[in-house]
Amino acid sequence: MHFNPYGEDPIRLAVELVNDPCSDERVLAARCAEAGLILQRTPTAADLVRITAFLRRWLRVVTTDTESARAVLLNELLAEYAAPPRLTDHAGTGWHLHFREEDLPVHRQVAALVSVGTALHLTGRGMDRLGPCQADGCTKVYADISRNGRQRFCSPACGNRAAVRRHRERTAAG
Repeated sequence: MHFNPYGEDPIRLAVELVNDPCSDERVLAARCAEAGLILQRTPTAADLVRITAFLRRWLRVVTTDTESARAVLLNELLAEYAAPPRLTDHAGTGWHLHFREEDLPVHRQVAALVSVGTALHLTGRGMDRLGPCQADGCTKVYADISRNGRQRFCSPACGNRAAVRRHRERTAAG
């Protein structure tokens, strides 16, 4: 049985924030809400700056070449932002695990969620299920949450362009 409720929403949010950065803290609040994250505080401009800096570090996890290097970088983020697991029932949402302290500033809450979510995603689905888009010229990233584990593009559009390019190269060579 695959069990990773902590990872999918935060990792999707991280990919979205990296691929399409927030213009201000109101956009950040809206994106967190859309991702189903219950923030303990209202995001500030300073939170957005700190989240952007955290995401630059997280992006190193995404783009590193080896699994062991990825683990080292992610372990650094976990050590800095995560906390021992504990049961909580905040806001009457039902008992669940938190891997962070209570009453954190927004940037630390998001960093904890993304760090732990990334660790659960990579260990539960595979260390290769997160990376830079493989389309030529694309600078975005993807988190592969597909069943077959074959996603290598940030969007269907990039995947289709790459397929068309490969087809044209084969046709020209043949």
